[in-house]
Amino acid sequence: MNFLHGITLLLIFQLIGEMTAILFNLPIPGPVIGMILLFAILLWRGRSSESLDDVSNGLLSHLSLLFVPAGVGIMVYFDRIVSEWIPIGLTLVFSTLATMMATAFVMLWAQKNSLKRR
Repeated sequence: MNFLHGITLLLIFQLIGEMTAILFNLPIPGPVIGMILLFAILLWRGRSSESLDDVSNGLLSHLSLLFVPAGVGIMVYFDRIVSEWIPIGLTLVFSTLATMMATAFVMLWAQKNSLKRR
């Protein structure tokens, strides 16, 4: 029952995000808005519930299954990927670098805040 409560909570936040994106005609996907809202509430509460921890660990343990549709998409659009490999490659390189830099800054910020609290 704990898993059911956690997955329900995730789906509620996804629904809230979808409704927000549709109502305000936002260019951001609804699930991303829902994830941001969930993150804000978790920051406000300062902790996560046991049911949310259970469902998160369950989804992370099967994360590799989520890459199957991407692999199928690569096979279906292989000709287009070959014809446009330069912009795709540049986008992958620059987005990876941007993600690594953002992760490093967030980690430094989190470490600094962690040391201040102690």
